[in-house]
Amino acid sequence: MSRRGPKTKAMPGLGTPDPRSASRGRWTSLPPDVLRGVRKRVAVFALAIAGIWALVLFVHDVVAPLIGHHHTAAMGWPYPGNVIGAIGLLTALAVWLYARRNQCDCHRMINLALVFQVVTSALIAIQANWTPVLGDPRVSWLCLLILITPAIVPTPPLKTLVVSLLIATMDPVALALAAMRDVPMSHDPYMMLWYLLPNYICVGLALIPSTLISGLGRRVNEARELGAYQLDELLGKGGMGEVYRARHRMLARPAAIKLIRPETLGDAEGSRVMIQRFHREAQAAALLRSPHTINLYDFGVTDEGVFYYVMELLDGFDLDTLVRRFGPLPPERAIVLMQHVCRSLGEAHSRGLIHRDVKPSNIFTCRLGLNVDFGKVLDFGLVKVSEPLHGSGETAALLTQADLATGTPAFMAPEVATGDGPVDRRVDIYALGCVGYWLLTGKLVFEAETPIKTMLRHVQAQPAPPSEVSELEIPEELDRLILQCLAKHPDQRPGDAITLGCALESVPVRERWTTARAEKWWEIHSPAPAPMTELRPPTPVETLHAAK
Repeated sequence: MSRRGPKTKAMPGLGTPDPRSASRGRWTSLPPDVLRGVRKRVAVFALAIAGIWALVLFVHDVVAPLIGHHHTAAMGWPYPGNVIGAIGLLTALAVWLYARRNQCDCHRMINLALVFQVVTSALIAIQANWTPVLGDPRVSWLCLLILITPAIVPTPPLKTLVVSLLIATMDPVALALAAMRDVPMSHDPYMMLWYLLPNYICVGLALIPSTLISGLGRRVNEARELGAYQLDELLGKGGMGEVYRARHRMLARPAAIKLIRPETLGDAEGSRVMIQRFHREAQAAALLRSPHTINLYDFGVTDEGVFYYVMELLDGFDLDTLVRRFGPLPPERAIVLMQHVCRSLGEAHSRGLIHRDVKPSNIFTCRLGLNVDFGKVLDFGLVKVSEPLHGSGETAALLTQADLATGTPAFMAPEVATGDGPVDRRVDIYALGCVGYWLLTGKLVFEAETPIKTMLRHVQAQPAPPSEVSELEIPEELDRLILQCLAKHPDQRPGDAITLGCALESVPVRERWTTARAEKWWEIHSPAPAPMTELRPPTPVETLHAAK
């Protein structure tokens, strides 16, 4: 990755914003998803400190008397040692409970952790210097606390410096309190210097990891900037890339970004051809306007050859997860979702686009505004353009290896598996038949030990009717329609997605899948999120960055 983060190349028809034109986030130390781990680290740290205080109390109050140690009083035990130990133990447990149970803002959690460290250092310093012996060659326990602060709580170097100085200064403060109590001690400046110097040396040492972590965080942030978007948490991985939650640095709109890394595209020449193909396919997919097709916001290629496209972020379940979690769907619901897919594919087919990877994990049912159970077709990553794009004299299909068996074996049409017939919109009809089979039965049409054997079964074997596999009552007309979609010869399938959608509409069912039924299902299984809080307007600094 380049030092300034990946630059993007604008694509014809969409144009990718220059990353320098977007404002930076207000936090420049570490990416947001890394910062979210602060809560867990603070909880572990507080629990460790509580354990140390408990051990110290046990050693001084139980072990010391057993072994006949009679000098603990001179060290401040049992008073004020027990009081300080109890305060430290209770404070650490309170911070641990708060960090475990509260989903507060990460910056608030960081500030709490810093205050906790300063309080802990004060207690340690008071106890250690209750009766100070400055002539002893020792290093203060505060040195350890200073050095581990940057690792537990990632903060910018300046903040690390301030907090570390506060911790280091607790020893001089404790010595001053001891002097106010007229505790006899050496006032030799040289001895005092060597007593306190390790603390301040550790302050300087703490700046090294703090600076390194902050610099690494900035580089990670820059490396995760794609156009005007900042990558956040990883949502999932696939055979060709990864999908991340993302946020626009000026707009409130969330998004999902799919990255397709160059190593998945083959050698340099294959990568170049595939990227050219993705350019055209992304342009073509961006032209689709069906509400049942996922919206494509933007796309581009970084200087490192990572192709990405930015999509709307959906709130719902893919159909693979839906069936695995909740079981097969009633026929009336499966019909509605398949109709949604037909509307998406119908528009794509009318524009000469063939999806070629229709499968349950590429279809979502989601909330969309006030709508629920709204079907969305995702991932046109294997789309084939069978007609010239607007303003182009060639087709994107010319940039691919013709008749290459691309797709998912469990949902692959026979002509794709064998490479014998033309790959047209009827391969999507076959795949949608497989999806319908999955929705109604919770089982794949064909299952085998290997992908090759699965493809062979799609070519050679006849599927069992869904009604013979499912425990649900499936209308005879729907049974017949699914098997028609799964016909081996393309001419025996429904001619297009619109025709299939009309046929699904005419299937008789006992009870329609109404809006009220859908809303009740979603309220039980996936309640609506809390209302959105008021949006924060851009700060003057963000506005200035955006204007540059």
